Amino acid sequence: MRDSKDRTPGVLFTEEHKELVQEGEKWMKETASSCMLVAALITTIMFAAIFTVPGGNNNDTGTPIFLKEKTFILFSIMDALALFSSVISILMFLSILTSRYAEEDFLSTLPKRLIIGFISLFVAIAAMLVAFSSSFFILLGHQMAWIIIPVAILASIPITLFAFLQFPLLVDMITSTYGSGIFSFTSKDTIY
Repeated sequence: MRDSKDRTPGVLFTEEHKELVQEGEKWMKETASSCMLVAALITTIMFAAIFTVPGGNNNDTGTPIFLKEKTFILFSIMDALALFSSVISILMFLSILTSRYAEEDFLSTLPKRLIIGFISLFVAIAAMLVAFSSSFFILLGHQMAWIIIPVAILASIPITLFAFLQFPLLVDMITSTYGSGIFSFTSKDTIY
């Protein structure tokens, strides 16, 4: 179908929403830039942390002193997880920044990248804080067991804060990208 100016619904929609596409592009770029900065910081810290292991290395063998400690294994695994997930996050946000920002990209491509970027950034932050806590326990836990609980509580504050601040946005993106969206009708929406 065409209107009085011989425009199809798709062309009319594109013309009417040019400003919305520009605002969406600006918002996506600002969000991706900010999150990419945080992910890059985490990558840098986690890369350095694996080479400066807690407790240092044995001078004779070069292996970490606390290599056989369970908390050291936890530290190593969480450090690697934080590093890899922050790199994934950087790649997702970089792909958003270099996107063409076509109208159809806003329907699924860009939201999917942003969802993956947010989730991997969340995992990176959580793993980084677990790695910090386990490193802290390796160094002080045996002598000062009373300090473990306050440190664990303090370490959980940033990830909880990030989750509360970004979770509503993440839920909205997941629902609009993978959910039924605006095109589904319920029984009360039925037109007679």
